Amino acid sequence: MNGQAQAAAQQDVPSPAEGSAAASVPEASVRAAGEADVEAAAVLFRGYLDFYEVDIEDPDAPRAFLAERIAKDESLVLLAEVPEAGTVGFAQVYRGFSSLSLRTAWVLNDLYVAPEGRRTGAGRALLREVLRRAREAGVSGVQLETAYDNTVAQGLYEAEGFVREEFHVYFHDLG
Repeated sequence: MNGQAQAAAQQDVPSPAEGSAAASVPEASVRAAGEADVEAAAVLFRGYLDFYEVDIEDPDAPRAFLAERIAKDESLVLLAEVPEAGTVGFAQVYRGFSSLSLRTAWVLNDLYVAPEGRRTGAGRALLREVLRRAREAGVSGVQLETAYDNTVAQGLYEAEGFVREEFHVYFHDLG
């Protein structure tokens, strides 16, 4: 499924009960991953795949996949770091095109925050950094998908300016 950017957001919005405690959480910083960051990104990517219960026959496949995307500059991989927790989240964006706008568009395909980094603002920081970089690059927009029942993630996305489209998404699995 394309754009499953929900795992981090699902648990990254502070609940009303957290109130001022959420405000005292150290701020997450976000940076682009390079080849030296492949191992750290791969750990988070494996967590993301586990979250979605994706069966991986070759345990090195997620690392190799990310390494190739980064080396070939085929995707933008961002890492979120939180003081005293380390690197806790990642996002992966693919560049594409929008025929309707006749411009470049981005797909926020993956967004994940490890359990120890949830409710720290890392998911929101990743989302905001994607949007900042997209504006800077002059793209027409950023697309993502989330599950119908993932209302927490939907709340985060809508709070950050995402609007639910009226298009149906179809996928044909080729194995």
